[in-house]
Amino acid sequence: MANGKEFNGSERPTKARGSLSVLVLVWIASLFLVRASAPDSSKHDHPYQPTRRKNVVQFPESPKILFRTHRTAWRERAAARILYLEQQADRERCRAVKSPAEQCQREETLEGISRQLEEAGNAITARRRLFSGAAALERTWANVRATDVMLLTLCAEEDLRSRSTDVLSHVQQHLRPGNPLRVRTEAVEERLEKKKPRPEDRELLVLALSASYDALDAEFSRVRSLSVILRIATFFVLLGAGGLAVWGWSCPHSLNMCFIPKSGGPIACPSGEVVQAHHVPSRYAQPDDVLVIEAAGLAGAALTVIASLRRIQGTSTPYMLPLSAALLKFPTGALTAFIGVLLIKGAFIPGLSALDSSSQIMAWAVIFGAAQHLVTRFVDARARETLSDVGRAPTDPEPAAPGTGPRSARN
Repeated sequence: MANGKEFNGSERPTKARGSLSVLVLVWIASLFLVRASAPDSSKHDHPYQPTRRKNVVQFPESPKILFRTHRTAWRERAAARILYLEQQADRERCRAVKSPAEQCQREETLEGISRQLEEAGNAITARRRLFSGAAALERTWANVRATDVMLLTLCAEEDLRSRSTDVLSHVQQHLRPGNPLRVRTEAVEERLEKKKPRPEDRELLVLALSASYDALDAEFSRVRSLSVILRIATFFVLLGAGGLAVWGWSCPHSLNMCFIPKSGGPIACPSGEVVQAHHVPSRYAQPDDVLVIEAAGLAGAALTVIASLRRIQGTSTPYMLPLSAALLKFPTGALTAFIGVLLIKGAFIPGLSALDSSSQIMAWAVIFGAAQHLVTRFVDARARETLSDVGRAPTDPEPAAPGTGPRSARN
């Protein structure tokens, strides 16, 4: 800059920045080298083989490959569920019926169960790739739930009476009280406590269980869609904050964040104070002024994230919706800090037309960074509402009171 000598400490340690850049490049190159030298686990992948095996969903025995293809918690739960369903399928395979037509249907159903479990097993044992976790999760649990429904069509009458309680629990948890399937399932459950099941009872329980699983999938899809929306919003807000930082670095005069005190003292800039030699603050703007303000905004946002941790509750859903809502606060805090200081610079806020020191600028940047909670708190409320709807027994909408309908409103 032309006024580099006038700015206190304006000679930046360019060697330190160059060394930091070299270290970052070396670290990235080492990651690629380690990944290239690691054994290709795809060559050692063993396809999932359905039924009659020992520990069917385990990975290859090589410790290195096992380290490279580690599982997540939901994969472990899915593996245990698959093993349980395989045991139930083997049990039904050993049970024979007298009717040849029914025996043929059972064999076809058991073959379909084997294919469903094979698809689920392949989903949890396949090599993990970037952004493939949600697809593998949906593929796994869709096949597992379909297998559970198919097993209900094969179980004996004694098992059907015991399973009807589990089906009723699923139905009451995911279907509305006025749903016809729920009403009929409750009636069937009451009758099965005293009498033997009828042929049509099994079909009703199968339909009810399938409908409850569809409702559960719809609840999970709402959580997933909101999580994806928050991640996309975080990316674009981060892109905007990063673009402002790059703009301020490449053209600091156009994003001037310096203030001229009314007392005539040194000019206050975010990166330091300058001995006044000219009356144009933009002559003292430094490339890292915007970056410093956004860093202070990140610090203020971090404080609000820490304060909001006391309200975060665990969830059984596989999507990290609370984390997505928390990550949105950081780039939003950086953006609100820049906008807040810019509003002060433009004398938009009464009584804050000028700041006397760089410390005041940083303090206000932290305050504006923390003020992002005024915007993101609506996102937090929406995330908590969406999570609370998962697994909660739905209720029927309340009927409209007389005289409050659309016609009465027009009248």
